[in-house]
Amino acid sequence: MPEILPPATYVSPWMDGEDVADVAALARTFFAREVTPHLERFAEQHQVDRETWLAAGEAGLLCISVPEEYGGGGGTFAHEAAVLWEQGRAGDDAFGYSVHSSIVAHYLLAYGSTEQKQRWLPRMASGELVGAIAMTEPGTGSDLQAIRTTARREGDEYVINGGKTFITNSSHAGLIIIVARTGGEGAQGISLIVAEVDDLEGFERGRVLRKIGQHGQDTRELSFTDMRVPVANLLGESEGQGFYQLMLQLPQERLAIAVGAVASADLAVELALAYSKERQAFGKPISTFQNTRFTLAEVSTDVLAARTFLDHCVGLHVDGRLDAATASRAKYWTTDMQCEVIDRCLQVFGGYGYMLEYPIARLYAGARVQKIYGGTNEIMKELISRTL
Repeated sequence: MPEILPPATYVSPWMDGEDVADVAALARTFFAREVTPHLERFAEQHQVDRETWLAAGEAGLLCISVPEEYGGGGGTFAHEAAVLWEQGRAGDDAFGYSVHSSIVAHYLLAYGSTEQKQRWLPRMASGELVGAIAMTEPGTGSDLQAIRTTARREGDEYVINGGKTFITNSSHAGLIIIVARTGGEGAQGISLIVAEVDDLEGFERGRVLRKIGQHGQDTRELSFTDMRVPVANLLGESEGQGFYQLMLQLPQERLAIAVGAVASADLAVELALAYSKERQAFGKPISTFQNTRFTLAEVSTDVLAARTFLDHCVGLHVDGRLDAATASRAKYWTTDMQCEVIDRCLQVFGGYGYMLEYPIARLYAGARVQKIYGGTNEIMKELISRTL
């Protein structure tokens, strides 16, 4: 008879390269040492330690897909995705890595002048400067054309007034990209303006928002009252480019969300499988019951299907071929899958799955917002439908 080989462990094609695998191993070690042991404390204080950012910078994980000339790691989105994958597999939703490295750094890289990139990116790569992006307002979510925060030019300065909400990295952020209205109504009146906010008059960090999940993430409100920022901090060659800059960068943000969604669901399946082999009911492990076996068979298949779709999208993005509609598909479908799979895995734990001492409960609570931020899943479907 032919030799029966053990089942193969699936490896994503984009993670198969030696340097990407090395980054993944480095990230795995970092989260195991610097983040996972402290998640309960981060949740209690509603933020990671400021030193966590410096440790990530020292490890070389921040801005890993930014060119070396600006202090980054010189990698591609595959390297970025490797860090995001390991963060999701670590069960961490406190450290705002994606906003800092996958989003803010790439707005600066894509639209910043050489002087701006030299001034800000090396400090972001070291963790000295934490990045945030202020899009959402109390009355404006996915409809970015309705932004009301204003930036009025006075000489060589913008005077910014308005408020933002649901802003990740708000407590530690020293650099914030502000989506503001510099012109008239609609898309053509929007610009992106960078503010270095530490000790900046007119800038205020509001209350820490109490959320269903992601308790360790420093999500806050921000307010600007006659806050003055140099006109030289405008991103792009002229005013009015902000909406189009956002549209061009949002696919990467949505793909980053998808990476975390699949990684988190993959972890949930692993946790449920391990628990089902340990938990006894009626004198035998619950893994021996057909309902449990079938549930685990189904959710593991769901995750594998999502991962192969994700791999396809990461490959497209690394090649510069990921379009907005495909990114929207990845974002909505993987986050829907994430919530469904984690819910079914939690059921395997019974009452213990409802206890926050168990990682599965934290995964469940943290997953729900994935279908909301980065553009709600309903908006994703609307965007996709326009291309059909």
